[in-house]
Amino acid sequence: MAPPLLQLKNIALTFGGTPLLTSAELSVSPGERVSLVGRNGSGKSTLLKIAAGIVEPDRGTVFVQPGALVRYLPQEPDFAGFASTLAYVAAGLRRADDNRADDSHTDGHTDNHADSHAARSLLEQLGLSGEEHPENLSGGEARRAALARVLAPDPDILLLDEPTNHLDLTTIEWLERDLGSRRTAMVIISHDRRFLSTLSRSTVWLDRGLTRRLERGFAFFEEWRDAVLEEEERDQHKLDRKIVAEEHWMRYGVTGRRKRNMRRVGELQALRERRRGYRATAGNATITAGAAAPSGALVIEAKGIGKSYGGRPIVRDFSIRIARGDRIGIVGPNGSGKTTLIDMLTGTLAPDTGSVRLGSTLAIATLNQHRDSLDPNVTVADALTGGAGDTVMVNGKAKHVIGYMRDFLFSSEQARTPLGKLSGGERGRLMLAQALAKPSNLLVLDEPTNDLDMETLDVLEDMLAEYPGTVLLISHDRDFLDRLVSAVLVPEGDGRWGEYAGGYSDMLAQRGADLTRQAPKQTAEKPAKQSGSVAAQPQPPKRRLLFKDKHALETLPKTIAKLQTEMKALQAKLDDPQFYARDRAAFEKVTAAIGELQRQIAAAEEQWLELEMLREEIAGG
Repeated sequence: MAPPLLQLKNIALTFGGTPLLTSAELSVSPGERVSLVGRNGSGKSTLLKIAAGIVEPDRGTVFVQPGALVRYLPQEPDFAGFASTLAYVAAGLRRADDNRADDSHTDGHTDNHADSHAARSLLEQLGLSGEEHPENLSGGEARRAALARVLAPDPDILLLDEPTNHLDLTTIEWLERDLGSRRTAMVIISHDRRFLSTLSRSTVWLDRGLTRRLERGFAFFEEWRDAVLEEEERDQHKLDRKIVAEEHWMRYGVTGRRKRNMRRVGELQALRERRRGYRATAGNATITAGAAAPSGALVIEAKGIGKSYGGRPIVRDFSIRIARGDRIGIVGPNGSGKTTLIDMLTGTLAPDTGSVRLGSTLAIATLNQHRDSLDPNVTVADALTGGAGDTVMVNGKAKHVIGYMRDFLFSSEQARTPLGKLSGGERGRLMLAQALAKPSNLLVLDEPTNDLDMETLDVLEDMLAEYPGTVLLISHDRDFLDRLVSAVLVPEGDGRWGEYAGGYSDMLAQRGADLTRQAPKQTAEKPAKQSGSVAAQPQPPKRRLLFKDKHALETLPKTIAKLQTEMKALQAKLDDPQFYARDRAAFEKVTAAIGELQRQIAAAEEQWLELEMLREEIAGG
C-alpha cells in the first residue's frame, strides 16, 4: 500500500477548558476518498483545519508528504484583497514552493496567461464569468468561486468542508461528476447523504474527541455506527452492574486477607473512575411543530398563474391543486424562480396573470434560508421569546425557554449567547425552533437542511412525516426529498413548470433528463404534461413508499379491527333465531350491512398486504 499523503496522529485540542479533540487520527493515501462525519460541534471542521495547517493542535503530529499539493475549502471563504473572482481563483493555482493548503490573500491579480485561462475555464463551468466583484457575490456564487479556486490547480489532496452548502442541485450534480472523475485524494465533510455515498470509499467518524475508521463508504456508515453505539451501551450496562456488585461486596462480603481486600477496593475505585470519565453521546433534537386546527381539504388551487421580471418569464401558465396532507418538493437551479413560485402559491406575492385560491382556516409557518437576517446582537433566549418573558408558546402551552432550547440541542448556558456567535448548524436549529413554535397546518420550508447534522436531519424528517398538515419544501438535498415528498415541481425552461409524482429520483426517471438539460422534447405519442398534471412517464418510476403509503400501513390495521368489531356486533343480531320472524326488513338490512363490511375488510386487507409486501421489497433491496 502506498504511503499516506497526509497523516494526523494522536491529535488533541482544547477550547476554553473543554477538550474538543483528545486522540483524533486521520490518514489519507493517494486517490483515497474519505468522508469525515460526526455531530455538529464534534470538531470536524477543526480537524480539517489542523490537516490544512491553519490550526495548531495542543498535542499530536501532522505529516504531509513533501511535494504534495493540498487545497482546503473552508465553509466561509475569505475574498479580502481580490478585485474579481478570476483573480481570487488564479491566486490559488499551483506554485513551486507550495505544499500546504493555500491560505494566501496577497496576490490580488495574476499575470500568468496560462493560469488565467485555467481559472477562467473552471469559473465558466461553474456559471461565473470571472469579472464578478467578491463583495457582490451571493452565497451560491461565493461557494462556486471557492470551489473553482481549490479545483483549478488539480491538487494531490482536497480538504472539503461542506462543499454543497448554498449550491443548487445542478451544481451539486456537476461537482459530484467532476470529483468522481479526478484521481485526487479527498477528505469530505458534508450533511448531504447522497453526495457522500456517491463519492466516499472510507469513513472516519469523529465522536467525543476520538476517531473511528470504517474501510467502506458512507452508505455503510449509519448501520455500523448504530452497532458500535449499541455495543458501547451494553458495555456501560455491564460496568454499572459490576460496580453495584463490588459495592455490595464492600458492604456485606466476608472479610478476607487485608491484601486481597485492598486490591478489591482499588479495583472498585478504578471502575468508578471509568464510569466518571465516560462521555455519553449527545442526545437527538426533539423537534415538534405547533399544530393549528386542520385546514380544509383543499389547501391551494392555482389556475394559469404567471410572473415575469424585466420581460423574463419566471412562471408561465402554471396550475396546481394541493390537498391537505400533500408534501410538495420544489427544485431547480438558483435563479429559476423557486421562491417566486412558492410566494405566489402561499399568497404573499400576487401573480401577473391567473389566480390563486387558498383553502379555509390556513395557518402558515415559514422558514426562509436567509440566516444572515438574524440580528447578531440578539440572544438565543430573546430570539425565541421575542424578548418578552422567559416562556415560548408551543401547541398553545407555555414552555420555559431553556426547556425549548434543549429540545433543539442548545445548552442552558447558551441562553444569553448572541446569535452572531452561533455556528451555521446552531443558526439553522434556531430558525427551525422559531418557525415550528408557531401553530400551523401549512409548513413552507426554504432549504431547511442547510448546516444540520444527519442526526438532526433524521429527527426533522420524522417530524415532517408525522406532521398532520401540508408541507411545501424547497431543497437541494436529494436524499431528503426522496424520503419525504410525494411530488416534485421542476422548471422546464421559459417559465414553464412541470409536476412529477414521487421524489427527486422518481422525477429524473420520469423526466428522462437531469436539471442541467432542457426539458425532454414533446412528441405526439408521449406529450409532456405540465401545469399541475403528472408528467408523461417514458419508463415506470421506481417504486417507493410515499407519505400516504406509510400512513396507510400504520392506520389500516386499526381500520380493519374497527370494521371487524362492527361486523361481530351485526352478526350477533343474526344469531338470534327469532330475528327474521320478528323483523324481516331489519334482518335484510343487517345482512346487507354485513356484506358491505366484508367487502370493506377484504379491500383493506388486500391494500395492507400490498403495502407490506412493497415495504419488505424496499427494505430487502
